[in-house]
Amino acid sequence: MRLHTRDLVFAALFAALTAVGAFLQIPVGTVPITLQFLFTALAGVLLGARYGALSQAVYILLGLAGIPLFTHGGGLGYVFQPTFGFLLGLIPAAWLIGKLTQGNCGLVRSALACVAGDAVLYLIGTPYVYLIMKFYMAKEVSFWVVAKGMLVFLPGDALKIAVTVFLMKPLRRALRRPVGQRASNHSEGN
Repeated sequence: MRLHTRDLVFAALFAALTAVGAFLQIPVGTVPITLQFLFTALAGVLLGARYGALSQAVYILLGLAGIPLFTHGGGLGYVFQPTFGFLLGLIPAAWLIGKLTQGNCGLVRSALACVAGDAVLYLIGTPYVYLIMKFYMAKEVSFWVVAKGMLVFLPGDALKIAVTVFLMKPLRRALRRPVGQRASNHSEGN
């Protein structure tokens, strides 16, 4: 497995953007609405499966190492936060989105890939919220109440998916261009 410097730099950039996305939030109950999934989806469509997932793994590992990159801080103790399952879900979500959008894919396929990645996020995050609340925090809550509570996030996720699909093609073109090259075909003048 050969790693390319440019791809590693972009993976680091998306790890940083995901960290920034954690602090752009709207508090809603236990799980705040953040822009993390937007940057995870963009990492998948722009960097591909391997580097998209790597960017999210780097973000999570740095947060677990104690750097306060998560919405409520950082450190190993963060695994006991109800939202940590959603953080874990960022890695397979980015991988799946990257895998499904590899090559030259259209808007519909890209949107469906992002929906699939979002579904993975909920498949990991929702049970994690329930398990932490029920067994670690000792709160009397049913799984279905937790699952229904996640519905409030779907409109925001749909908007993040739309933004990802809208930005995908122009950003892919920009990332393929060598550093310093202009967007137009003219290399001289002006």
